[in-house]
Amino acid sequence: MTDTTEARIHALVEEHAAALRRKDARGVVACHAADPVLFSLAPPLRVGQPGPEGLDAWFATWDGPIGYEVHDLRIAADGDVGFCHGFARMTGTKTDGVKVDLWFRITLGLRRTEEGWLIVHEHESVPFYMDGSLRAAVDLKP
Repeated sequence: MTDTTEARIHALVEEHAAALRRKDARGVVACHAADPVLFSLAPPLRVGQPGPEGLDAWFATWDGPIGYEVHDLRIAADGDVGFCHGFARMTGTKTDGVKVDLWFRITLGLRRTEEGWLIVHEHESVPFYMDGSLRAAVDLKP
């Protein structure tokens, strides 16, 4: 992997994060390939192509800005295929007044296309407590 490849992948991840912070649904979708595989935090188990309408509806559940940062990003790429993983932090206030400060794991599969690098696979997850409660461990921080 060249430094240029790593820089371009890092720029795509930051562009995706910036679009989320701006509540820019079209900007988020533009970071994905035409038919990505998405395993997001919210149900269902697998999400189809997130159209701007669905993202706009989700953005409307936030009062004010959304904080979204990617930390400890590790990137590997060879040829036209790339992979990265790290932690994401989402903060903000929902329209019902609930304050959100959530760390979660993120893994991205990427493909270099004629348009540049695009996300073809996105996996977000939180661990769960294996004490029988099956509660999501949303209180963890790296």
